This record gives sequence, structure tokens and C-alpha cells, in this order.
Amino acid sequence: MRYFSDLDDTWPAGLARRLAAMLYDSLVLVALWMLVGFIGVAVNGGEANESPLFRSILFVVTFAFFAFFWMRGGMTLGMQAWRLRVQNTDGRPLSLMQCLVRFIIAALSLAAAGSGYWWILFDGEKRSWSDIASNSHVVVLPKRK
Repeated sequence: MRYFSDLDDTWPAGLARRLAAMLYDSLVLVALWMLVGFIGVAVNGGEANESPLFRSILFVVTFAFFAFFWMRGGMTLGMQAWRLRVQNTDGRPLSLMQCLVRFIIAALSLAAAGSGYWWILFDGEKRSWSDIASNSHVVVLPKRK
């Protein structure tokens, strides 16, 4: 099994740093959605596509974006910029099932006016609802020397 290094040098990520990483990731996602939209319009003969199938494709693409990065190195592009990493409580990368649970709970957290993320302010370990549900946590990495 693969474990992340520098586990002793990390600490729990706070809300502000996580929100900043989410902002960065949202910019990348918008670009990705635009690419998928352009392909959808091209395939649909120049017509905009608002079908349930198209929305499902956007959902899958969004999940694939996060799952790829979380499973590969524990960091999306926004998380890399803010030195954040998501990992299991024992320091391993997330499994596909953990990514799915994390993704769904994160979406529900956002839909509930961000309640799942505000929870970080009250949790002693700075965990969000998606951290708790997926048995993972987000840590801040030390600066490279």
C-alpha cells in the first residue's frame, strides 16, 4: 500500500484555506464544463443541450475530476496551490468509494448553505461533513525548503 510522506509535519486545514482552494478548483471546473459544453453543442448540431443526459455527463465529469486528483496524489489543482492534501486518517490516498462519498456529501453540504463546511469552525479536528462521512481529513502541508 502507498502512504503519503511527511505525516508528522502536517496539521488540519482550516475553513479559509479550503475555501480558497475551492475557488481555484471552481475556475478549473468552469473551463472543463465549457469544453464539455462545446463538445455537446458540436455533437448536437449547433443547438444548446439542456437534457438530463447532458447534465449527467457534467456530473460525471465533475466527479471524475475530483476522484482522479484525490486518488492520485490527494490534491486537486486548487489544493496544490494552497498546500492542502486529502488523505485517509492513516495517511493513505482515498479509495474510489471514499471519493464518491466525499463528493456527494460535499455537494449536499454546499446545497445546505455551506453548513457542512461551516462545521469546520466547530469541530475540534477541523473536519467537514465530507471528511467525517468519508473517514478522511484535509491537512496543510509544510512549505518546501
